[in-house]
Amino acid sequence: MDNKSDEQSTAEKSIFNAIAQEDMDEFKNILAHHKGSVDLFDENGMTALQHAAYKGNKDMVQMLLDRGADVNSGKHEYNYTALHFGALSGNSDVCKLLLNAGAKPTATNSVGRTAAQMAAFVGNHHTVATINNFVPLSEISYYSIPRGQQTEPYLPPVLVDPLHKFVLGVNIHPVRLALNLQNSPALLDNADKASKVLELLSKKEMTRGSDTNEVMAFKYHYLSYILNEIFNIRDKQKPNTENKEEKKHDPIEIFSKKLLKPGKDGISLDLMDAFLKDCVREFPYRECTTFHQMVTSLTSKDPPPALSVINCTINGQRGFVDAIPYCSTCGEEKPAKKCSKCKTVQYCDRECQRLHWFVHKKACNRETAPVTTSTNTKPVIDATELTSQLQNLVAG
Repeated sequence: MDNKSDEQSTAEKSIFNAIAQEDMDEFKNILAHHKGSVDLFDENGMTALQHAAYKGNKDMVQMLLDRGADVNSGKHEYNYTALHFGALSGNSDVCKLLLNAGAKPTATNSVGRTAAQMAAFVGNHHTVATINNFVPLSEISYYSIPRGQQTEPYLPPVLVDPLHKFVLGVNIHPVRLALNLQNSPALLDNADKASKVLELLSKKEMTRGSDTNEVMAFKYHYLSYILNEIFNIRDKQKPNTENKEEKKHDPIEIFSKKLLKPGKDGISLDLMDAFLKDCVREFPYRECTTFHQMVTSLTSKDPPPALSVINCTINGQRGFVDAIPYCSTCGEEKPAKKCSKCKTVQYCDRECQRLHWFVHKKACNRETAPVTTSTNTKPVIDATELTSQLQNLVAG
């Protein structure tokens, strides 16, 4: 027995050291030689999975989950779960892995805080949104099976994964959602069916009794509203067979440029604001608190943009304003590129820059206009002045 205990103790220490040092080779070697349960505990009741989640190491977390690690282990001295530690790490991918493995987002620690609340406390806002927006795949796949007297399901099985991915999105900017559909042509082709399922999910969230989730109900409605709008645009278009006409009739292009078109002041996005206010107005569950809060905000004396209100509703308010850059087209945080001419606006990629160019080109041309006050340039002489100087030279 003592030998087995010593072996267990050695395995525990070595695996915790490998995780702490993020030594992947050593970590794999330990797992390969360890045949028992990977739910090894340190002196504080913290598991290897919890250590890996706290380090934000996605690969280690995945390997431990593959070996059957208990995602909801509750032996930590302060009742922190792996999801709590993943949330504190700020790694949204780790949180997704844990949630997909069955982590309970409602589990609280010894001070009554959920993983999302702890993430918010340390300013990991993207992680908060990831947890709050999570929906199990089973919620979507439920509608891919005929029930009762149905001859066919509400949702074709091939659309389960694309719709699930669409629902899990944290960036709820309408242009980003539209661009996401470019990677899911089947979802766009069946937007009417997907929209119907989203409305059914919205209703389901509002009829859960004590587990009613008004925010998720509104998000389903919001996604359905956008899908319907793009589907209606597509339905009205008659694409030309010539390639040069494809963009002209692309519903994603039409939808995005309509919302990005600035108002009379050249800055405010009036069309987007009106579209999103209509979306709120058409939310069918008007008796709920979430609806009243949004309406109160949107009808205040100096209302914020509708996108800001909806984003705060779905993803939660931030405790402070971050100096985080955003894509000028789709609102994605920390975009990878800048306008190569003016360097003042940022974009996710070339597609976002192309979509926004019809708005940005005027400002860009002004900002990149040549400056004539450089010390390396010759002074500009008026034509009349030049003639006078030549006459003086001849007369002299």
